[in-house]
Amino acid sequence: MSHALSRRAFAGLALVPLLGCAAPPARAQRGAALPDFADLAERVLPAVVSIAVTSEARTEIPAELRGTPFERYFRDRLRGRGQQVMGAGSGFVIDPSGLLVTNNHVIGNASRMQVTFQNGEEYPARLVGMDELTDLALLRIEARNPLPAVGWGNSGALRVGNWVLAAGNPFGLGGSITSGIVSARGREIGAGPFDDFIQTDAPINPGNSGGPLFNMAGEVIGINTAIYSPSGASAGIGFAVPSDLARGVIEQLRATGRVERGWLGVSVQDAAEPGAARGAAAGVLVAGVERGSPAARAGLRQGDQVVAINGDRVETSRALVRGIAAIAPGQTVRLSILRNGRPTEVPVQVGRRPAQPPG
Repeated sequence: MSHALSRRAFAGLALVPLLGCAAPPARAQRGAALPDFADLAERVLPAVVSIAVTSEARTEIPAELRGTPFERYFRDRLRGRGQQVMGAGSGFVIDPSGLLVTNNHVIGNASRMQVTFQNGEEYPARLVGMDELTDLALLRIEARNPLPAVGWGNSGALRVGNWVLAAGNPFGLGGSITSGIVSARGREIGAGPFDDFIQTDAPINPGNSGGPLFNMAGEVIGINTAIYSPSGASAGIGFAVPSDLARGVIEQLRATGRVERGWLGVSVQDAAEPGAARGAAAGVLVAGVERGSPAARAGLRQGDQVVAINGDRVETSRALVRGIAAIAPGQTVRLSILRNGRPTEVPVQVGRRPAQPPG
């Protein structure tokens, strides 16, 4: 059976039987106690919600009927008869006024969203904005009283081995928590150009998508987004969008309902110093420049080697893409490059990243 990374499986409700028992945690060093998550769970769970979504699944008109006299008849029969599809995920409140964060793939093309709190209170939710590239969405609910909320933490301060707590709505069962450690940082799983996932072994399952990953201070340091599993259920490898990435995206969605990213219009690849150890980074090689792009107007050329952005060194092509994306369109950035081995500075007015940039 092949292993697969699954985002959409997180939002499903199918119950997968668990035939084995989870392995006990490794023994702590003599005299040291394993952490007790009870106080932490009691503090943060009131801000964690279950999200039920309803969408319309329209039946496609058969290809053999398109363009025939039967097409109109078929459309009339189908009008208003869209089949309702239910799904579920998780989310968390970041503002007592009623702002909630979840995954974009939890919401999808939902026509109706219902949010349920740990105490059983239910509210309809509306979409404020979503960002497909980071798989994040911001929702709003109208509550009569201030809601319990949780704050962002610093994911950049995480270390491999730190304890974390995952909360959410696995299998549609409602508020649940699991614990584990940070297994790795900066994971790329092929989800998109901004992959920078936290890997954790805290068990997360279908329905946990969009739920928070907490540090021991009760701060959100990640949003649970994907699992790596041979069965669709937890295999002890989960991935979360780091809070340092999510926070800026959510702030833009809150302010404007959309995310705008900087763009140069180049294709790039990692460069290496001649004679350096294999895999050693030495800046970013410009492999191509799109005609009419910000990079072309600034005079960047194929073969240029970008080594810094505004004086901050860049080691990889992904770091360059992320660094430029974080700059507001219209601002001018100073690129330090090597051209034919000679250092030079090139000012570039950053453009707006297209929905599907060609380079």
